[in-house]
Amino acid sequence: MKKTYKITTPEGLHARPTALLVSAVTPFEAEVELTYKDKSVNLKSIMGVMSQGISPGSVVTISAQGADADKLMKTVTEVIISKGIGEEC
Repeated sequence: MKKTYKITTPEGLHARPTALLVSAVTPFEAEVELTYKDKSVNLKSIMGVMSQGISPGSVVTISAQGADADKLMKTVTEVIISKGIGEEC
């Protein structure tokens, strides 16, 4: 399962929004990746996500595979929209 999001926070994906996303997906068993500019990192890794240097207006793809991937993706979408991190494309 895969979805694309546009990052709308004025600071991009810095520490606070990254921590919100990582803490939201960590309890799930599914493997989850964030892809930006053809580079993929584990969304369960704060350092991995922050190393991407994702700026405001950037488009990222989040993909998940595993038993609870559907629920994980719903959670990701809820967090991104409700916390003002971005919007679904």
